Amino acid sequence: MFGLSYRFYRLVSGLRYSLPRRFTAAGGLAVAGFFASGAISVNMEQTVAFHGFALIICLLVVAMSASLFFRGRFSVQRFLPRFGTVEQPLSYLVTVRNRNGRRLQHLELLENLADPRPSRAEFSALQRESLRRTLRLKATPSPPLDLRQALTRPAALPALPAGGRSDARVELLPLRRGPLRFTGVMVARTDPFGWFRGFVRVPLPQSVLILPKRYPLPKLTLPGTKEYQPGGVALAAAIGDSEEFLSLRDYRPGDPMRHIHWRSWARTGRPIVREFEDEFLVRHALVLDTFARTGMETAFEEAVSIAASFAYTVNTQESLLDLLFVGPQTVCFTTGRGLGQAEQGLEVLASVQACRERPFSSLQHLVLRHARAVCGCILVLLDWDEQRRELVRQLRALGRPLLILVVADQRRAESIRRSVAPADVADVQVLEVGKIPEGLQQLEGRMR
Repeated sequence: MFGLSYRFYRLVSGLRYSLPRRFTAAGGLAVAGFFASGAISVNMEQTVAFHGFALIICLLVVAMSASLFFRGRFSVQRFLPRFGTVEQPLSYLVTVRNRNGRRLQHLELLENLADPRPSRAEFSALQRESLRRTLRLKATPSPPLDLRQALTRPAALPALPAGGRSDARVELLPLRRGPLRFTGVMVARTDPFGWFRGFVRVPLPQSVLILPKRYPLPKLTLPGTKEYQPGGVALAAAIGDSEEFLSLRDYRPGDPMRHIHWRSWARTGRPIVREFEDEFLVRHALVLDTFARTGMETAFEEAVSIAASFAYTVNTQESLLDLLFVGPQTVCFTTGRGLGQAEQGLEVLASVQACRERPFSSLQHLVLRHARAVCGCILVLLDWDEQRRELVRQLRALGRPLLILVVADQRRAESIRRSVAPADVADVQVLEVGKIPEGLQQLEGRMR
């Protein structure tokens, strides 16, 4: 049964992807007219619609046959940017060289992306989970018919002389974070009617990393004060914080090479290093809850976007930010001043996945072990159950200021708001999927 469902899924999703690429807008209108006239002209003797039906089908056959005669040899070079962002247009340049011995015109360029559809085993696992949830009378996730990572559209190419080259500006809209993989390009030419495209495929594998969507945040004053950080000098230097020079001293094994004072070494004949004073730093923890159950995929993606918004915005704040989450391994990544650091944090978040193999206690242990090194915590949670409330109680027992953001869909958000205790209302902000920007704008008053 699952095998038949998978074949049907592959057929439907394949047609849904390929037909709009093969048929132009005019061709799609012709196909609609074909079906409409075919439905009307059931009785060929009593309606003239049959004549229109016959004319359209003949023109479609001619148009599709003409595409078979499109041949060519092309070389293509794609110039991709380093990053893209979800729901932000990604524009780049593609250079096409005509290897044919004749001039070609009326050409278009279409991108081929890697197939994002699940394998048969993954599809069967989703179907079994759907069946189990149906038997438990819970909401059933629908099979993924549209898993496109980006929306693409044809880019017009100028006329290509024999042996010549032309540039095309291609624009696509990323829909999902993570690596966006290209397998090649297709150089297309429409038939004389402009209904149907013929393709010449050119392999060209490349990839670009799509960063999570980011929301604008209000001007934030993060909770917490400066505290002594063991190894604070090295940490501050790594992220661009100022170092306070104390004195010069002889080199000791283990001293970093970047602290060597070369002029003193040249003068004394022995290695001399600069000594710095450990510093007090403002340091916060940004905790991302990756323990998303089936059906919480949308809330999880929103939680990643919220974490990305904080990781990027803290670049303008007087603090460091430690990103903590659990995947196949526990992750602690520090971001702070400097745009490069912020981009690296976004790169980490671009690839984070929901964790279903490990218990929530693994995140709890990671956060509590790290809590003594930070001044305050920002928790981006996916639920407000007993395990998460226990984590909050333990952090409060350590005296750490907290900002708690709970991301949920509309139905679950209402339930969470009712379950929040009066003592937690000041720290807990429930963010409803579909209303995330409005909820984030309310943080300004809560964080001062």
